[in-house]
Amino acid sequence: MEEKQLVRLAQDGSPQAFEELVTKYQPKVFNMALSFTRNREAADDLAQEIFLKAYLALPRFHGKSEFGTWLYRISMNHIKDYLRKKSRAKEVPLDDVCELAFSDKEQAEKAELERDTEARRALVRRHVEGLPEKYRVILTLRDIQGLAYDEISRILRLSPGTVDSRLHRARRMLRLKLAPCFTGEGEANELSQG
Repeated sequence: MEEKQLVRLAQDGSPQAFEELVTKYQPKVFNMALSFTRNREAADDLAQEIFLKAYLALPRFHGKSEFGTWLYRISMNHIKDYLRKKSRAKEVPLDDVCELAFSDKEQAEKAELERDTEARRALVRRHVEGLPEKYRVILTLRDIQGLAYDEISRILRLSPGTVDSRLHRARRMLRLKLAPCFTGEGEANELSQG
């Protein structure tokens, strides 16, 4: 069934039609929430809240944009609200701690490589989170979520040129922040090519 027809049926009260829309978009909404929160439980809760908001707002959806764009806009606004409330509460996320028993040298080396990789990811995440919101959002939508420029443009209601320039600035800011951390490791070059 075509998406527009599913939306119409959902607006007319069909739970099956809305369930099909949820099934289609749930992984993307969850991954978007996860990329901002870095917490699977919080992302799952946010995704459920987003779909509830979308369901309640469905009568006000007039089809001026694609359903997916409309849903992503709701998602971004809800996630931003969540993060603002969370930062006001001064919650400190606890990293999952995993203890590994090493039985041989190969496992120890593999674990060390994984720790190094995760430490680098955490460093990048921390620096991304330190960017001003307008740059952090653009970078997350494009480089983490993999959304196309035109889709980002519709979600954030920005011109494609603005999306492009903000993304360029966000990447440059991130490279400048990360360059001292990776000096001598050959990774600053990888970052500058992104």
